[in-house]
Amino acid sequence: MEVFVTRKIPQAGLDSLKKHVEMEVNPHDRSLSKQEIIDGLQGKEGLLCLLTDPIDEEVISSAPTLKMIANYAVGYNNIDIHAATRQGIPVSNTPDVLTDTTAEMAWALLFAVARRIVEGDQFTKAGNFSGWAPMLMLGQDVSNKTLGVVGTGRIGTAFALKSKGFNMSVLYTDKKKNTSLEQEVGAKKVPLHELLKQSDFVSFHVPLIKATHHLIDERELKMMKDTAILINTSRGPVVHEKALVKALKKQWIFGAGLDVYEHEPSIEPSLLQLSNVVMQPHSASATNETRMKMAVMAAENMIDGLEGKKPRNCVNPEVFRH
Repeated sequence: MEVFVTRKIPQAGLDSLKKHVEMEVNPHDRSLSKQEIIDGLQGKEGLLCLLTDPIDEEVISSAPTLKMIANYAVGYNNIDIHAATRQGIPVSNTPDVLTDTTAEMAWALLFAVARRIVEGDQFTKAGNFSGWAPMLMLGQDVSNKTLGVVGTGRIGTAFALKSKGFNMSVLYTDKKKNTSLEQEVGAKKVPLHELLKQSDFVSFHVPLIKATHHLIDERELKMMKDTAILINTSRGPVVHEKALVKALKKQWIFGAGLDVYEHEPSIEPSLLQLSNVVMQPHSASATNETRMKMAVMAAENMIDGLEGKKPRNCVNPEVFRH
C-alpha cells in the first residue's frame, strides 16, 4: 500500500512506515496547497498530514482509495472528521507524548512575559545596560499568585500541576470536575468570568470547537486584572487577536505569551510591534524527543489503520462499529 506524507517528519517515523508501506513525501519544506494534497493523494491508501493541512470534505472525497488518515498533531480541527467517518476512514492523532512538552512551553512563556525576559535580552544586547537601576525592567512575581487554567485535559492538568513549586492558588474552568487537580494543588473549579477576574495568569488549554472560537474577546479581556498575563498554547482562534492587540495597547492587561495565532501563519501586524507580548512560532511541542515520539506514533497509527486494526489513538472509533 502507498502513503502520502504531506511534509517531512522526523526520520524515526518515516523509517517505521518504510517497513510496511511505499511512501511519497512532500519534497518541499513548506505546507502544501489543498490542490497539491489532492494530487498527492491519488492512488494512495494512507494520508499522514499536519495540523497545517486543510483536510476537508473536498480532499477526502477526491481520494476514493483512501483508507486511513494519521494526523501528526494532538489537535485535529484541520480535518473534517464527519466527512472521514461517512467514508469509513479512521482518523488518528498523537496525544500524550507532547503533554509535558507543551505544558513546559506555557510556563516558559509565562515566565518570559512576567519577568520581561525578551525585552531584557534585547535591551542588554543593544548595549543599553549601564548598571543596576531600581526601576529597570520591572515585571510581575510568579510565586504566591493566582493561576487560572482554562481547560484541564491532559495538557491543562500537566500545566497546573507544575505550579506546585510556586505556592500558587489554582482556579480552573472545565466542563468536568478535575479531582486530581483539586487533590494535588487545591484547585477550585469556577466559571470563566470569575477565573478571569481573580487570576494573575490565565493559560488556555482548550480544543478549537464552535464553543471556544473567540472565547476571549474584548468583554473578557476587560474582566482581567491590569496586572494579568494571558498565555495561549492551544489554538489561535480561541482568542480574538484584534481584541488582544487593543487590550495590550491600552494596557487592560500586563502582557501576553502566544504560541498560536488566529490566522496562521498570518499574524495581526500591530501585534508584532508590541513589547508586552512574547511570541513563539507554534513550537510548543518542538523538542527532539517529543517530535520523534509524535512521528513514530503517527506511523504506528497509520500502519494499524491500513491493516484494518483500530489505531490506538483513533478519534472516530465509530467507523469500526459497522
